[in-house]
Amino acid sequence: MSDIASWLDRLGLAKYTAAFTANEIDLDALRHLSDDDLKELGLPVGPRRKVLAAIAALAAGTMSAPAPREPERRQLTIMFVDLVGSTQLSQRLDPEEMRDVIRAYQSAVSAEIGRYEGRVAKLMGDGVLAYFGWPMAHEDDAERAVRAGLAAATATARLAIPAGDALAGRVGIATGVVVVGDLIGEGSAQEAAVVGETPNLAARLQALAEPNTVVISDGTHRLVAGLFETIDLGLQQLRGFAAPVTAWRVVGEADAEGRFDALHGIATPLVGRSEELELLVRCWHQARAGKGQAVMLSGEAGIGKSRLIAALEESLDKEPHPRLRYFCSAYHVNSALYPVIRQLERAAGLTRGDSDSAKLDKLEALTLQWASDTTEAVPLLAALLPIDSTGRYPPTQLTPQAQKARTLGILRQQIEGMAASQPTVLVVEDAHWIDPTTRDWLDMIIERLHDLPVLLVVTFRPEFRPAWVASNVTVITLDPLAPDEGAAVADGVAAGRTLPSEIRSEILARTEGVPLFVEEFTKAVLETNWVTPVGDRDRSKGPTTSLAIPSTLQDSLMARLDRLSSAKSVAQTGACIGRVFHHRLLAAVAGCGDARLTADLLKLERSGLVLRNGIPPEATYAFKHALVQDAAYESLLKSRRHHIHAIIASTLESEFPEVAEAEPETLARHYTSAQLPDQAAEYWLKAGQLALKRSANVEAVAHLRKGLQVVASLPSNEDRLRREIHLQNAMGVASMAVRGWGAPEVLRAFSSARMLCEELGDSNELFVAVRGEASYQLISGHLREANDLGCQCLRIARSANDRSLLLEAHHQLWATRFFLGDYRAAEKHADWGMATYDPDRDHPLTYIFTGHDPGVCCRNFSAQMLWIRGYPDQALARIREAVALARRVGHSVTMATALNNMANIQLMRREPAAARETAQEQLEVATKFDLRLMAAAALFNIGWALSQQGKLEDGIREMRKALEGFEATGADMGMSFCLCVLAQAYGEFGAGNQGLALLQKAFEITARTRSKYQLPELLRTKGELLWRLNPHDEIAERWFRKALAMAHIEGTKSSELRAAESLARLYIDEGRDDAARILLVPIYDWFTEGFDTGDLVEAKALLDPLR
Repeated sequence: MSDIASWLDRLGLAKYTAAFTANEIDLDALRHLSDDDLKELGLPVGPRRKVLAAIAALAAGTMSAPAPREPERRQLTIMFVDLVGSTQLSQRLDPEEMRDVIRAYQSAVSAEIGRYEGRVAKLMGDGVLAYFGWPMAHEDDAERAVRAGLAAATATARLAIPAGDALAGRVGIATGVVVVGDLIGEGSAQEAAVVGETPNLAARLQALAEPNTVVISDGTHRLVAGLFETIDLGLQQLRGFAAPVTAWRVVGEADAEGRFDALHGIATPLVGRSEELELLVRCWHQARAGKGQAVMLSGEAGIGKSRLIAALEESLDKEPHPRLRYFCSAYHVNSALYPVIRQLERAAGLTRGDSDSAKLDKLEALTLQWASDTTEAVPLLAALLPIDSTGRYPPTQLTPQAQKARTLGILRQQIEGMAASQPTVLVVEDAHWIDPTTRDWLDMIIERLHDLPVLLVVTFRPEFRPAWVASNVTVITLDPLAPDEGAAVADGVAAGRTLPSEIRSEILARTEGVPLFVEEFTKAVLETNWVTPVGDRDRSKGPTTSLAIPSTLQDSLMARLDRLSSAKSVAQTGACIGRVFHHRLLAAVAGCGDARLTADLLKLERSGLVLRNGIPPEATYAFKHALVQDAAYESLLKSRRHHIHAIIASTLESEFPEVAEAEPETLARHYTSAQLPDQAAEYWLKAGQLALKRSANVEAVAHLRKGLQVVASLPSNEDRLRREIHLQNAMGVASMAVRGWGAPEVLRAFSSARMLCEELGDSNELFVAVRGEASYQLISGHLREANDLGCQCLRIARSANDRSLLLEAHHQLWATRFFLGDYRAAEKHADWGMATYDPDRDHPLTYIFTGHDPGVCCRNFSAQMLWIRGYPDQALARIREAVALARRVGHSVTMATALNNMANIQLMRREPAAARETAQEQLEVATKFDLRLMAAAALFNIGWALSQQGKLEDGIREMRKALEGFEATGADMGMSFCLCVLAQAYGEFGAGNQGLALLQKAFEITARTRSKYQLPELLRTKGELLWRLNPHDEIAERWFRKALAMAHIEGTKSSELRAAESLARLYIDEGRDDAARILLVPIYDWFTEGFDTGDLVEAKALLDPLR
């Protein structure tokens, strides 16, 4: 039977599928049909002529039978209808009578299914199975199924049977994702099978229903709630279902004024439409002054037309005025004056239970609001509704054409009469579904609008082309919301919950400013617990890209695709390529001829689902909405997706090598989706390495993580282990850039790689892993471990006699020995690096080892050591060399580290303005490339500069914030000095005890890490804080002497000068000027440069009065 459905679909006659199916007409029987047969099936003249011509073409061989449809995944609403008591009935009736009953029942039910454009999938004697949403989806398939179910139950109850009993039917309806389209059976018994939980659920719900009632699933209820009155049947334990399911009984249609009110209400505030609302209000003011206005409000489904109308009505609430709303319906495009009839019923307050007499009373009362004489108007309107008025009014003696003209005249008088008493608002919604007679009525109203105090607003979708052009006609086209407006809609739906920024961004990316899409997607995120509270914040459990399209949007999106007919398969292939796809690639992958591809692409373009840029074959196409691409992609069976992705990947590799080289992540994605992990892992590694070279560090981590995921699916052998080693080492480097060298992810990656290298005996990759792990141990404060690993690197490099490995071994050791306080050894390693490094040859090491350039790094540390040893000007010159080299190599992390070290040198030279400027540039680099450790370091130096520029409190706040950032990255090395600088600021602020507490923490870090970096400065600072708190206590002097002794032994002249200055100030305060002079003169006279730096300027100021 599925072939006949496809055949009718090709003719544009899918609505008659139910009639053909109910009469068991397949392609074989089709050839024998006559005009009389088709007339009996209920086909009008036009469709009969089409079918007969197509049958002749089929017989002549000029029209082929339809090719079987590809099975698809899609949301489907499935309906089971069962005839109650058919077994007992068959025992009482003659077989021939029972046959007639069954045929009448099947025809009645099939007709109602066909009326709502469902598909009769199978007739099973007393049972009927129907699909809504396949082979052609509609945006409201669940609603169509419920309406058909109610109508089928009513139609069954009206059937007469020989026994005199009333027939009754039970209806069960469920909605869910299924696989549909596999053909089973032969000939007239052939059917399109549906696989999934949904058909079983619909069958069980049908068994649950009472006679002549409809029971729906919770999934269906979510799609139609508000459109129908329902009764919650609670949780039901159904056979074959492990968990109880919620069921609902449908009572009837709800009394909602329009679809928007029924489905959505007005839960969220209007966002991003202030200009359009102001324009509507201005038009109302003109209309109120007697100059009638018409506004044509255009926009795609879900863009917010009805919400804007609701906002207009809210804004006019304080101004009394009649309001008439007319709603066109997709089910009544050929029902004359349907929107007008429904408006009259609502306005008069007619109900199902009213008698004709009561209805006439209400209609007369309504008519008297705008007409003094009801004798002509009421009978005409009664005939329209329809109400039997013959007992009260004489029958109209008019021809049908004259009756139509007079009825339209009465309806025009209704508007004119109401407007004569008060300015009036008319709203006609969904005019793309307007019936011809209502269109005539609307033409008449617009033609007479000029002199009426009436505002008419007509809403429609872009496919409708209004012909109304006049000076008082305004056209408003609603565009998608801007990102900040879309975010406001999402936050409004979240209702007090804080959406994580990454989730909000993904919602906006997938919904692209269509308010309905934003609302429904946000609801789906919240309802599926994609966002869960963690402490006082909401956290996401993953990217929403793995979240299915909300069920409320699936039918609408699928309907757009189904209208494409043969072009749908091109859209599906394009969706596999990506949001944007190139004509040449699509042509190579699609496997259809140029002529068909061109025609299908043109159809796609004209549908508005894709946008073209350029001229084929060099054109590119882009899906207008990401969700349309998602819908096209998700409709493919997984096996079909795998096949298409494999073709795309191999085609890119063989025919588009430039893409494989520049965008390896594209091939990686397709190979991953094709379930080809070996090739996928290779390209994810290339993508990660390329991203590192481009300073796209966050992207590098993402690529490498995906590579590790696909590698895990490979069989455990040597090739798999080697791939994993490369990926883990690269992941360690990328994680250093993003999270900092001391992040747990860094250790996890490099230690995993090291264990695998040791298992395979791979010395080259082992060096990378050991080098990376050593960096982690250094920054996280495990200096002994870092030194041991650095020495191991040196041994491996010397054994391999590899100059690159030697440079990286020295790289590790100049940093480790520096923080250990072994400055002489650190200086030798750094000098070796400066003498050996060549930027053109050695910069690529950046992307293999620690993620920053070794030539810049050795200059960074050399500058630090020059300052410590008492050469502040040479330190500044050296760090300027480092920054210049960093600018030359153009690498983000390298640039950030060079700027950080320059700001540190400027801090130690006590140059706050210069340090702040440098740190600000560093912060910009770190923020742009998401370098969290470097961002925290920049913020700290900015805070110190502020504290020295008269903004002490602001500076302290920024430094504290920076320290929180340090801790989040796992960095420990250098933390003690930062705590020391912050403690000094607290001392200046008069909070010495807080400063001492910070120093205590700094000493604990120093003891734990065994670092001697800036230890004399920590000792001196403690003395300063104690002296501020108690100037007469001798304990401060002891701390100054400790600092002085340690600095002298280490040969750290800058620290020695500072300690001598502090102790000299104490001596002077106590009146011991000679002791101060004897202490200060030798160390001051030792210096040969830097006399404009803060420390030497202060030392000179202390000495001058003493000499």
